[in-house]
Amino acid sequence: MPVGLAADAANRNDFKLARATFESIPVKRPRPTRRKRQNLSLDKGYDYDEVRDLAAEFGYTAHIRSRGEEAQAIKRGLDFKARRWVVERTHSWMNRFRRILIRWEKKLENYLSLLHLVCALITYRATGLLG
Repeated sequence: MPVGLAADAANRNDFKLARATFESIPVKRPRPTRRKRQNLSLDKGYDYDEVRDLAAEFGYTAHIRSRGEEAQAIKRGLDFKARRWVVERTHSWMNRFRRILIRWEKKLENYLSLLHLVCALITYRATGLLG
């Protein structure tokens, strides 16, 4: 489920919006403990030390595949639990809404409101209340 989101121009790197995304999470999280860690799955666009430090600051255990690491693991035939699919799946769910796929809105506020509506619909559908 999408928990927090931030939007900016298309030519901006993903990792530069990491702090804004963490701060946009509306739900208060339980404190992470050694037994119950707060995991965070990120794709290769967030493979920077700044993001790892930021995740630790917010109490998350970051799972970021380094560039080329996944390809090497596949070549060696190692068994590993894929976590990246959660991020890709969420992007796919959001791209099903054509208005979100291509940003036509000029004002960021309008686009953010559509993103919040899409996240609400995705969450509502995931609860199974639609049948």
